[in-house]
Amino acid sequence: MTIATITRVNGPVVEIHTDGGLAMLDLVEVGPRRLPGEVIALEGTAATVQVYEYTGGLEPGDEILPTGGPLAAELGPGLLGGVFDGVLRPLQSGAAWIEAGRAGTRAADRAWSFAPVTRVGAQLTAGATLGTVRESAAIDHQVLVPPDAGGTVEWIAPPGELHLRDVIARVNGRELGLTQRWPVRRPRPVRTRLAGGGPLVTGQRVLDLLFPVARGSTAAIPGGFGTGKTVALQQIAKWCDASVIVYVGCGERGNELADVLEEFEALEDPRTGQPLLDRTVLIANTSNMPVMAREASIYTGVTVAEYYRDMGYDAVVIADSTSRWAEALRELGSRTGELPAEEGYPAGLSSALADFYERAGQVQTLGDKVASVSILGAVSPPGGDLTEPVTSHTRRFVRAVWSLDRDLAYARHYPAVSWRDSSARDVDQLAAWQAEHGDPGWLERRAVALRLLTDADRIESIAQLVGADSLPGRERITLRTARLLREAVLQQSAVLENDQFSSPAKQRALLTLVLDVHDRLIALLDRGVEVAELEAVDLSSVLRARYDTSPDGAAEVERIGHDLMHALGEIG
Repeated sequence: MTIATITRVNGPVVEIHTDGGLAMLDLVEVGPRRLPGEVIALEGTAATVQVYEYTGGLEPGDEILPTGGPLAAELGPGLLGGVFDGVLRPLQSGAAWIEAGRAGTRAADRAWSFAPVTRVGAQLTAGATLGTVRESAAIDHQVLVPPDAGGTVEWIAPPGELHLRDVIARVNGRELGLTQRWPVRRPRPVRTRLAGGGPLVTGQRVLDLLFPVARGSTAAIPGGFGTGKTVALQQIAKWCDASVIVYVGCGERGNELADVLEEFEALEDPRTGQPLLDRTVLIANTSNMPVMAREASIYTGVTVAEYYRDMGYDAVVIADSTSRWAEALRELGSRTGELPAEEGYPAGLSSALADFYERAGQVQTLGDKVASVSILGAVSPPGGDLTEPVTSHTRRFVRAVWSLDRDLAYARHYPAVSWRDSSARDVDQLAAWQAEHGDPGWLERRAVALRLLTDADRIESIAQLVGADSLPGRERITLRTARLLREAVLQQSAVLENDQFSSPAKQRALLTLVLDVHDRLIALLDRGVEVAELEAVDLSSVLRARYDTSPDGAAEVERIGHDLMHALGEIG
């Protein structure tokens, strides 16, 4: 039924005339190709629609058709291992990514092996499990009662092969299938939000040791062009200990996302031996795709993550980058005549960022499972200006900031995370967790490492004026062991097999090794050993330890430390 007609087309923004029947954020179909669009403004008989596809060919007088609800994602089996656009339509290789305004039904011709886990007569609440589908080698897809349903199971399908459109159960008179739809801009409900639990292990030493985040927390990676944001996020996506990864390529270059896809297909998941892509959902909205779909893509990504969270899995959303998403907001604001604020961004930028990051958290689901969604977002400030609006507002809403330093990047120090400008708010919580799990010295080691790095930075500025040889012995030892800390612990290769990932035990062993070396050298200096003799000690085994030992090689690192301590004990 036609409810409106187009009066003006302004790029992806379409102005329409309507006599009623529309509400804010309603999804409509625009023009003869039935392009999907979303109502973003209403004023009397006039309304504004943002269209998620190329609007060439639209003209005044074209019809607007209602869909009866807001922009919603179809959630169900077939997401893992898939590549989708910003509104969760499948991108098939070799096919046009726009199918005349309508996306093909996702995996509609595939049969899924359904196994019921409930029975007729059972009383189920929202979020309870009806059955399971083996979606991949890593994930059993749990078919849940939707958040707005529940009651008595009147019928349940027997075990067998089912398609996405088949009815699998009837609960309280309502027929349920393998899929459910959920509005992407509305957080999925939970029973309660919980205080953060243990750490989200990324396998990247500088993050896990110095600037950790808890499961269900948030982090931002601001950095200028060429500082390694995308590489860092890809490493986290590959090696973090989350069960499900939702990677949102938001306005990035197409070749970068193609590289991500190729690497995830080629990389073996250490848990299952299958391709890492089997537990990853890739949402690709590259810079050459419609800008309005970019604006929706991060909401789509976090909705998918919440869906797997409700099954009891820990999910991580990686958004690369939120700056491109904010640019889409700015373009939308300029086309709709919204009053610009800082640097042309809309006044609601801060609220939009808060709404996004607040969807992270560790929760007790409606089905009484404990699970989490963690959100990691890259920020690409123009010219590397970390005071620009997107960066400054993001810092307010995230629990950790992993700021990338241009000088470290140009010095080939990867990851180029600055220990001066980065921060973590989950440290006290995680220190208590580490103490409860057998590592009471975690907080003290972190504090000593940061103090050593800070002292070395101060001493280096003095050494540039007077020369390193003019410094007192303790300062010269500090400079040397801080270099060991940077190169043997914080620096990490993205390509060497033994160094791409470090287990928490190996991370602890490497940091302990460097701190023990520092303490032993200072003790020898205090006993009267000349600083020149201490500077001549061969510490190359410490530098090699990170890639001469396996990713889980804590015991190997400890043997290296034992041998080195024995050699140092013979000095003086």
